Amino acid sequence: MCEMMKDKRLVRFQKWIARGSLIAGFCWGIFFSFSYMEESIPDKIWIERGKEESFDFHLPVTGEMEQAGLEVFGNQSPMVEKDKIKLDLNESFSLKSQEQGSYSMTCRLFGLFHIKEVNVEVVEQAQVVPCGIPVGIYVKTDGILIIGTGTVTGSDGMNYEPAENLVKSGDYVKTINDQVIGNKEELIEKINQCQGEPVVLGILREEEYIQIKLQPVQTSQEEYKLGIWVRDDLAGVGTLTFYDEEGKYGALGHPVSDLDTGTKVSMGEGTLYDAEIAGITKGEKGNPGEIAGVITYLDQYRLGTVEENTNVGIYGNLEKTPDKVGQESYYPVGLKQEIEEGEATIISTVSGERKEYSIVVTDLDYNSENKGILFQVTDSELLNLTGGIVQGMSGSPIIQNGKVIGAVTHVFVQDASKGYGIFIENMLEH
Repeated sequence: MCEMMKDKRLVRFQKWIARGSLIAGFCWGIFFSFSYMEESIPDKIWIERGKEESFDFHLPVTGEMEQAGLEVFGNQSPMVEKDKIKLDLNESFSLKSQEQGSYSMTCRLFGLFHIKEVNVEVVEQAQVVPCGIPVGIYVKTDGILIIGTGTVTGSDGMNYEPAENLVKSGDYVKTINDQVIGNKEELIEKINQCQGEPVVLGILREEEYIQIKLQPVQTSQEEYKLGIWVRDDLAGVGTLTFYDEEGKYGALGHPVSDLDTGTKVSMGEGTLYDAEIAGITKGEKGNPGEIAGVITYLDQYRLGTVEENTNVGIYGNLEKTPDKVGQESYYPVGLKQEIEEGEATIISTVSGERKEYSIVVTDLDYNSENKGILFQVTDSELLNLTGGIVQGMSGSPIIQNGKVIGAVTHVFVQDASKGYGIFIENMLEH
């Protein structure tokens, strides 16, 4: 009897486990479906004014948006209810508008379960000059960047760490004793003037302003230190992506970050210079390689200003057309929905000559900020020269079907022949 009861309990337990597994699998399937569909539909869609833009998502999702100013084409006949258009995203369709403006499309699974809101922007046709040339970037930081803390040996021979656990790497010093300071020389001067009295640093930390009191350490008769390592400027070489008819440019496709802190640099004033490639370290597995460049800080090599450092690149104004670009040639901008998996090219000057190299677009992620285009280098000349994509090539324009569709942003550390690119529309809407 006991054995029979144990067998029944075991059977019930096994059934409970089976039901639980079935329910868990069902829930996981729903979650995966939602995530997949959310990622497969862009957060934002651009359409050019007056042009019919085609979309083909093949998802069991409906989209609802305002009818005013929009025309819909395709195999489906959209439902119109109370000035709202209902689209079946399982069928291909096209949108067209004669007026600039913004629309919101509500996406629902099977027309019932909310997935996301998609912003539809009607914009004017854009065209830019793709560059792909090396440029020198010199900027002053907006505040004095703290890159670390250290030990100070006092005049008494003892070691002190006056800033440890008080300031952090990535902090920006804006004031000392409520006085604004512009560079590290002023900071050193103000600390020495305090003659060993505590000082209050005004710190900008992740967009929050705080004040921190520190006790300087006397290291010699007229010298005092806080035990912080600081920087107030930086320089490097990158790639100019494009400029437009007004002389506004975009470069890099990702932010300028400090090598020591790994944080995006808060920029003050900056200058863009012409640059020359001095050498190339070829990319290998585990080593992404890099381009070494030379910047000449003379007025005749000055190209323009650096005014913004954003998550999708740096921006400013050109004061003259770079000689390396040669004869200006404007290309139309290719939007996300126009990009195809398959052959494309990148423009680069790594060989010393500005030219196009063959790549293959292998995958697209419509919602990535600056890794939306996955590609592989197929050009034998570029593979022999660099191994593929190396540091310093970020910003190289990507061309497909006669249009600028994006720019190189990242390299695969384990495979230099593969890289990521940003959609050009992400750079244009910064």
